[in-house]
Amino acid sequence: MNFSAAKMPEAWYEAAPGKGIVYDLSSAALSATDTAGRLRAVVGLGKTGDPRAVRPLMDLVRDSDPAIRRGAIAALADLKSGRPVEVLIERLRDRAESLEIRKCAAETLAAIRSTGAIRELREFSADAGEDSALRSHVAGLISPPGSA
Repeated sequence: MNFSAAKMPEAWYEAAPGKGIVYDLSSAALSATDTAGRLRAVVGLGKTGDPRAVRPLMDLVRDSDPAIRRGAIAALADLKSGRPVEVLIERLRDRAESLEIRKCAAETLAAIRSTGAIRELREFSADAGEDSALRSHVAGLISPPGSA
């Protein structure tokens, strides 16, 4: 499948055939030769709304390229599945990870809103050993609206 810029703007992924799109996008996300092509495929996986996209995105959360990791985390927010909670918590708690990616992991966990995700976010926000700005950001994500 060709993921050229000619198919881009907003809904480039809609031009792809419906049957097998998750597999085509997964393949592109893993094997495209350029980061931009991989990112387009990662975004497309999230936009499919297909639960089959969760597993490849979970794998991409551990990719060596930080842009791909961040894109996969954001794409998982679109799918709102509880399955990636563990891998997202792993990213959030990884102190070697960039602050931007850790924030994105927290935001995705908050978007998922499963019991496990919220419990982990609460524990994280109470952990005095973590970055105070990140803890504050996480606390804001899980606080009820209008409780500021």
